[in-house]
Amino acid sequence: MNYLSVPNATKADRILVVDDAPDNVLLVQTILEEEGYEISTADNGFSALSQIDKSPPDLLLLDVMMPGMDGYEVTKRMRQNKELPFIPILLITAHDSASVVQGLDMGADDFIRKPVEMDELLARVRSLLRLKHSVDERNSIALQREDFVSRLAHDLRTPLVAADRMLTLMQQGALGEISPQMSDGFGTMVRSNKNLIAMVNMLLEVYRYEAGRKSLSFAPVDLRQLIMEVAEELAPLADAKSLSVNLDLTESAQSAPIAKYPGDRLELHRLLTNLIGNAIKFTDSGSIDVSLKAANSPAYTSFKNQPLAWVIIQIQDTGPGISPAEKTKLFERFSSGTHKKSGTGLGLHLCRQIVEAHRGTIEVKSDLGKGSLFTIRLPC
Repeated sequence: MNYLSVPNATKADRILVVDDAPDNVLLVQTILEEEGYEISTADNGFSALSQIDKSPPDLLLLDVMMPGMDGYEVTKRMRQNKELPFIPILLITAHDSASVVQGLDMGADDFIRKPVEMDELLARVRSLLRLKHSVDERNSIALQREDFVSRLAHDLRTPLVAADRMLTLMQQGALGEISPQMSDGFGTMVRSNKNLIAMVNMLLEVYRYEAGRKSLSFAPVDLRQLIMEVAEELAPLADAKSLSVNLDLTESAQSAPIAKYPGDRLELHRLLTNLIGNAIKFTDSGSIDVSLKAANSPAYTSFKNQPLAWVIIQIQDTGPGISPAEKTKLFERFSSGTHKKSGTGLGLHLCRQIVEAHRGTIEVKSDLGKGSLFTIRLPC
């Protein structure tokens, strides 16, 4: 369920008041309704969570001490529910500062002490509603921006694909005889157009992941075979630069987790193509080393408290390396670095999205002038 709300200046703000004492509820409700707010009430934590799930309010006024489920637990459960929009929580407490600290640590945004003073209550309500409106507006703008990027990428892709087909036909002479010089020119145009298509496709993939619209098809994947396939596809790029691509897959030949890794083959292919392709792109001399192995890690355990099996893929190059400043933001979106061969800054961001979708981790170790080592860990 998508709870994202868009600010609407014509609607009254909706406030849910939760307290097991009817007199307290009546007092707060009367004060707030006189200011034009739309008020709903609940007398316990369970009822409050049910109402919030069905129709999220703009603000929650929550008594701390209630039987059954106290305000701390309500706050905790709300903040754990990632499907909910941002809802400011104003705790109402009669206790000391320790209870306030506990509530704020649970995720509450502000507090007010009993007995409630009308002016203070209204001031805190206005403050938290301003925060709510600001967050909603920011989320709305972000959603519109992502939707615009998606639509733009879709609109760009259609003519680019058509141009690719037409340029390929022209290069092949299907539309008439062409000279060698024209063939070279068409070849350059075809390569440039394919690069644009790849950029647009990558932008779309990043959008799908970030919008939660990417669905993966998990099935047994032979990672050893997949790595050899990607290396073969990228061999012409390495050969053009006289680079050797060395595969260390002997240890994984008989490993069951590697031969039947549960993953999305297409996305894993995209991941490996990006990483090995980047290694080739940024390396002018030397080699690219790719290793694959399975290992148990005592630091991570399964539900039976047994060491969890991991597939570890490492890609090492002899390129220029990465500076400490660039490493800190390497996997962020549009972080392209300062290298002259840097691209859109989406490739490594997409790699991280793919790895995390497989519940894995990706990290890099690198020093300037000493190459880079990318390590992917995927749980089996």
